[in-house]
Amino acid sequence: MRIAVLGDGSWGTTLALVLARNGISTILWSAFPESCEKLRRDGCNKVYLPGVDFPDDLELTADPFEAVKGADFLVSVVPTQYLRETVRRFEDVIPGDLPMVSASKGIEVETLKSPSGIIEEVLGARPLCVLTGPSHAEEVARGLPATLVAGCENLEFARQVQGAFNSDSFRVYTHADAKGAELAAALKNVIALAAGICDGLELGDNAKSALVTRGVVEMARYGKAHGAHPETFFGLAGIGDLATTCFSKHSRNRSVGEALGRGRTLQQILNEMNMVAEGVWTTKALFGPESELAGISMPIAEQVHAVLFEEKDPRSAVLDLMSREPVGEMDGLWG
Repeated sequence: MRIAVLGDGSWGTTLALVLARNGISTILWSAFPESCEKLRRDGCNKVYLPGVDFPDDLELTADPFEAVKGADFLVSVVPTQYLRETVRRFEDVIPGDLPMVSASKGIEVETLKSPSGIIEEVLGARPLCVLTGPSHAEEVARGLPATLVAGCENLEFARQVQGAFNSDSFRVYTHADAKGAELAAALKNVIALAAGICDGLELGDNAKSALVTRGVVEMARYGKAHGAHPETFFGLAGIGDLATTCFSKHSRNRSVGEALGRGRTLQQILNEMNMVAEGVWTTKALFGPESELAGISMPIAEQVHAVLFEEKDPRSAVLDLMSREPVGEMDGLWG
């Protein structure tokens, strides 16, 4: 088997490492030749994963043709807001039936499309699998245990992906609800921003635990309204990934929220980041011109948007959440 990983950020590099360590012929594609040369020269990704050396047989390239040649499937790990322009570079390179795995998380601001939706629109219909779950690159790259789901309606392809990635420290389950898994991966970053705000305001464990739990319900409501199965959001792709993102020191989205809670502006925070906090752009997409929230109760997401883009004071946002009319815990979710 030969697999190409598109995207040399922290997660793309990590997935390439997992595959190469499993003895699979793996090539990691970088969008920029200079970045590729630096990776080759350093023998590791010093920017995102310092100290984690590449296996000798991991190939590196910035050439789309070289990346795709002979591949059994591709793994796309490009940030969602850059995905469309990136996959366009592969339009004349990728065979029409070549399967792909999407490991990106987010929603495109202008179109509200998921990563797999972008891939299908640009490259055409093909077997597509969503690989997602609680998995910070910093831990996986060092061989710490992690468990994900391979979401795909095509069970045969899901099992192929499962077999390629499974190891004694990286366990993959198959899952039929690819849409739910992908939506969960995007929406959990919005809730993680709110969890970070809780940390920044020092609201305590009770508040943060309640927020995370209520956040899962909001995610599931949105998913149900868009054709996903609510129960998907209570598994690894949903609450599993949400817990990691809301509580981990590695979480970019939680860190952005914490800085907001401590009084910094969004622009100040973004100016100092060298990585993408997808939750910011997913929040913007949810409430943008193409919004599909009509009739869906998502009060936490609404307050996150107000803090990010309407300069609302975080403490006022918390007060507004706590002062809402009493409702049932699972209203709008089951039945």
